[in-house]
Amino acid sequence: MAESSLTARKTRRRSIEYDPPLMSSSMSSLSEEIQCSVCLDVFTDPVTTPCGHNFCKICLNKCWDNSQTCSCPYCKETFKQRPDLKINTTLRELVDHCKKKSPEKKPEVLCDFCEERKLKALKSCLVCQSSYCETHLEPHLRVTRLKKHKLMDPVSNLEDYICQKHERPLDLFCRDDQTCVCSFCTETDHKNHNTVPIEEESQEKKTELMKTQKDVQLMIQNRIKKIQDIKHSAEVRKRNTEKEKAVRVELFTDLIRSIERHQTELLEMMEEQQKAAEKQEQELIEELEQEITELKMRNTELEQLSHTEDHLHLLQIHSSLCSPRYTRNCPEISMKTHESLETLRRALTQLKDTIDEKLTLTVSTELKWMQQYAVDVTLDPDTAHPNLILSDDGKQVRDGDIEQKLPDTPERFDYCVNVLGKEGFSSGRFYFEVQVKGKTEWDLGVARESINRKGQIILSPSDGYWTVVLSNGNEYEACDDTSVSLSLRVKPQRVGVFVDYEEGLVSFYDVESSSHIYSFTAQSFTEKLYPYFSPCPNDGGKNSSPLIITPVSYNK
Repeated sequence: MAESSLTARKTRRRSIEYDPPLMSSSMSSLSEEIQCSVCLDVFTDPVTTPCGHNFCKICLNKCWDNSQTCSCPYCKETFKQRPDLKINTTLRELVDHCKKKSPEKKPEVLCDFCEERKLKALKSCLVCQSSYCETHLEPHLRVTRLKKHKLMDPVSNLEDYICQKHERPLDLFCRDDQTCVCSFCTETDHKNHNTVPIEEESQEKKTELMKTQKDVQLMIQNRIKKIQDIKHSAEVRKRNTEKEKAVRVELFTDLIRSIERHQTELLEMMEEQQKAAEKQEQELIEELEQEITELKMRNTELEQLSHTEDHLHLLQIHSSLCSPRYTRNCPEISMKTHESLETLRRALTQLKDTIDEKLTLTVSTELKWMQQYAVDVTLDPDTAHPNLILSDDGKQVRDGDIEQKLPDTPERFDYCVNVLGKEGFSSGRFYFEVQVKGKTEWDLGVARESINRKGQIILSPSDGYWTVVLSNGNEYEACDDTSVSLSLRVKPQRVGVFVDYEEGLVSFYDVESSSHIYSFTAQSFTEKLYPYFSPCPNDGGKNSSPLIITPVSYNK
């Protein structure tokens, strides 16, 4: 019989998997067959006893743990030894399949008045606080008094729908206290309150929920679009970074090769010059040693003649012995050494010029690449200190030395003569150029949106400013958390400012000389960044020239 039952189950399993119409019609009968007779629920880890009946593994173990003998809970067959239970994988797969195909049903509400076999309730009555099957519901549909009772779809928690104080249906909603009430509540605790039928309030709440749902859906769409934008921005940045890396690698590779080539040439030239100098010095030493030998011989002759008595012979050779025959001297060596040093100095100068040329080319190429991210910056008059005078087009600013009557809004600087750009940036790269010609003091850079704009201001990244400043006509400084003094070869006339938001980079460049001024690196930006300008005080006319936001002129 067990074998026959198992075969039947296998047959049904194949039908479920390969015959969907049959599956739909037989699902209810199957649900009974895959229920454990102990817990009356769908099998969990089903096991089969030697007698062929199936139970949940945990249910069967509990039965046997609480009994002196091991018997089948269904047919009561007793086993001499406790069977080694193995999970019935075929039945478990069938259970899992049925669970997937059949959604979980709400627990059935049974009729409160059926005596023997309780039937499924058709309605619940809020007045009677009972649930009725079709047969026992009949009086509520026939008797006039009972027809007035409030019926609803059957629920098992009827007490939640009844006023606990008055034992009446909660059929009204108090908008003042935002709670459900019964009709008696409106005559006592909720008297004169704004109450409406519960159905009316429910409909309004549904309308609000639908609106909220639309808002949530819109928020989801916006966030999906934001994710797409971020991914696209990341892809673009990755491509640009790869191109950037390739360009820079090529430039620096050429630079390194050029340096190595000049270094090799210089070393070879120095070695050749050293060998030539050593050869010349050796030749001079040999000549001098020869002359010393000859001079010693002459000295001996002179010594001998100084004691001779042969006056005629002395007079005959006197003029030849006393005349200077050797004019070579050591300064020739000094001259050669000097020439060698001059040659070496010229070679070093040439190498330095080559390196400077390569570095300038690198910075120029980098600057040209940054200029493609040029943005149109306009000054924001709502942030400008009252002393500042802005041009009509919002491209120039200078200190007018006279405080204008302007509203002291939270956005406006009230102590330092500063102004911000109108547009802020919270992602990507941007670049702008400012003419600083003729000024003795200025501040330039970017600032985060939440900076302090009132009272004295400290220019530093920790305070939300990334700036470079000029003071006293020729003192340049990068306002990092620890100030950095800058030594510039030429005085910048136009300054370029570049920001890479994601990379945490703020760089400053002298546009006309294509030279790098300073960079803030490895910064962490979490807010909008705004272009920041300060023409600094007028200083009695010495610093009256304006800061001018200029159109970007691309370097060739």
